[in-house]
Amino acid sequence: MTRDKWVWMPHAAHFICGNDCRFHLATYVGGYVVSTVGEYLPDSQVREILAQSRRITLNGKGDERLADYMKKVGYEDLGYQRKYETMVFKAERMTAKGDQCCPWRMKTPDDVDMEGYNTPEAATAGHMKLCEKWSKKQSQHKEME
Repeated sequence: MTRDKWVWMPHAAHFICGNDCRFHLATYVGGYVVSTVGEYLPDSQVREILAQSRRITLNGKGDERLADYMKKVGYEDLGYQRKYETMVFKAERMTAKGDQCCPWRMKTPDDVDMEGYNTPEAATAGHMKLCEKWSKKQSQHKEME
């Protein structure tokens, strides 16, 4: 599938806490959804629990408390020693249902490829690399049929 046919989707396409990630890229590439998430910032209640469990005292209220959390803790890891991750899933077309924003979603929760990163630059480059890789796999698969 050529790059001009890729479908860019405006949301996290995997990770149960994807809505709490500040960084997300999701792209449909010829039979696959390539999803990158990162900069995981749990909601305020979870941040309180995490800070308390780490014996970190947070100061302030509202935005000031959030800024203190970011200064003392920062974004949470998504997995072992990684702040960002890209996963690739087989895709299926969504059926039209009014308020959906995207035509594609993961067919199963079983990933077929995965990479982890610690910077947004590496995550963006890694997302593009896996998009290229899996769009070529789709092309090769089509040629073999």
